[in-house]
Amino acid sequence: MKNIISIYRREMGAYFVSPIAYAVTGIFLLVSGFFFYIILRSLVEQSMMPQQFGGQPRMDVAGLVIRNFFEVVSTIILFMLPMLTMGIYAEERKRGTMELLMTSPLSEFQIVAGKYLAALTLFVAMLAPTLIYHLAMGAYSEPPLSWRIVLTGYLGIFLLGGALVAIGAFISSLTESQIIAGVATFAAFLLLWVLKIAVRESTTTFGEIIGYLSLLGHFDDFAKGVIDTASIIFYASLAGVALFLTQRSLDSMRWRTA
Repeated sequence: MKNIISIYRREMGAYFVSPIAYAVTGIFLLVSGFFFYIILRSLVEQSMMPQQFGGQPRMDVAGLVIRNFFEVVSTIILFMLPMLTMGIYAEERKRGTMELLMTSPLSEFQIVAGKYLAALTLFVAMLAPTLIYHLAMGAYSEPPLSWRIVLTGYLGIFLLGGALVAIGAFISSLTESQIIAGVATFAAFLLLWVLKIAVRESTTTFGEIIGYLSLLGHFDDFAKGVIDTASIIFYASLAGVALFLTQRSLDSMRWRTA
């Protein structure tokens, strides 16, 4: 455990001096804040129209904003996380410091766990300020904001992000080029994203299996405030497989440097 913490602290220190982490976080907050404003303004305007033209029942604006916002965020992180994960191992290999880790008394598991936890912490730190949007909306919303739906949405985003970070880390371990790692990671994310769209009309068993592998397909329930155990298992299993493959990648690297 001490070795994992050492790797974790080393990686967090590297993130805090890296301009990429600050740039990605800033862009993410800017884009997510913009979409939150657009969604809120659009739904508020829609909620005013029934009152003007016939007195229809009022919309649950806050609930609709939460759902739409988390759906947008789940898409945004597909574009942002490749930039955070592309250098986890690729930069180490390029600078030659990966060989030092491989020849140290650290196991592959400890290296993978420490680096993954650091990247996941950075993702949570990037996501945390968006809670301010909901706090501001909750202060004025009527009916009151459902914090259960908000927390469920953040749980879904955390699980989705955890799986994406693990996949990005694995791809980064395969190359010395951050650009190649970033492009390959984005391509993998995009493929897993569009799987559900590609087989939307399919009724075959193969189509259902492919649709099940869609990353965002499992996020829909979380955005609605529903915790689906099957989706939790899916994201956890996907992250576990990606981390296992990363460990095997480092193991092969150790043998090559031995």
